[in-house]
Amino acid sequence: MLRLAALLVFLAAGPAAAQGSYPEQTVRILVGFSPGVAPDVTSRLIAERLTGVFGKPVVVENVTGAGGNIATERVAKAAPNGYTLGMVGNGSLVFSPSLYDRLSYDPARDFAPITRVFVAANVLVVPGDSPAKSLPELVALLRAQPGTYAHAGVGTSQHLAAELFKSMAGVEIRPVAYRGTTALLPDLLAGRVTLSFANVSNVMPLVREGKLRAFAVTSVQRSGAAPELPTMIEAGYPGFEAVPWFGLMAPAGTPAPIVEQLNRETHKVLTQPDVRKKLNDVGLDLIPGTPAEFAAAITRETPIWAAVIKRVGIKATD
Repeated sequence: MLRLAALLVFLAAGPAAAQGSYPEQTVRILVGFSPGVAPDVTSRLIAERLTGVFGKPVVVENVTGAGGNIATERVAKAAPNGYTLGMVGNGSLVFSPSLYDRLSYDPARDFAPITRVFVAANVLVVPGDSPAKSLPELVALLRAQPGTYAHAGVGTSQHLAAELFKSMAGVEIRPVAYRGTTALLPDLLAGRVTLSFANVSNVMPLVREGKLRAFAVTSVQRSGAAPELPTMIEAGYPGFEAVPWFGLMAPAGTPAPIVEQLNRETHKVLTQPDVRKKLNDVGLDLIPGTPAEFAAAITRETPIWAAVIKRVGIKATD
């Protein structure tokens, strides 16, 4: 009987012991966008610091396509053991349910939120040699001659920002989709597309070099990375807000102690002064919180953007 009791105690303690020793192998953070963009840069910084904390490798894997949805699907379908995470944005969690008739994942059911990480502004930019020297001049140009806009994928905040601008300004601009922000920059710089709403961290260095011209940011408040630029609201477009935010997700069913550990250690990384400075310097505002706050943000924002998407008439096949 004593042997049986000891065996039962061992078996009962097994899962807890396994969770307590997490991680025992490499942890992957899937990013649905190309290297060098904000979610990738942030993920790599977090991965580097967590590697030091865990004593096990934490690596970033770029799985591009479908505005981040391919990587998001892989996270949803991964084993819920804490070894496959995702840096997932509101494009996949909030916008996509209204853009697609069917998704291969359910944002409310298939994930265990860990923490939101950052929010960033998009910037309305045109090529440096564009004849439009101001936002009103750009609108007048587009009303006289329809143009094109580059975006980083259907359903991204950049896509929605351009469609919202198209609707509010009464202009005609045709979308040209790319696999991530860095992929669209060559055509934008060469003037093969008229404009783009692109991430502040990717385009402001090019703006300061004179290769692009910036008119406004899409956040409610001015960006610390470009305080000289007005918001679209200040520029005469009331209620205009279209920003990307990203956070760490695990598959649904990931043990709560692992989620809590990842939340706690990620928060510690994000409060390190040098980490905060590095991310602030490229226009990223850090917004860490609890798993419950992350879930609440998805629940709160989904119906708001559903109404916008329906009003503007955006479809995933655009």
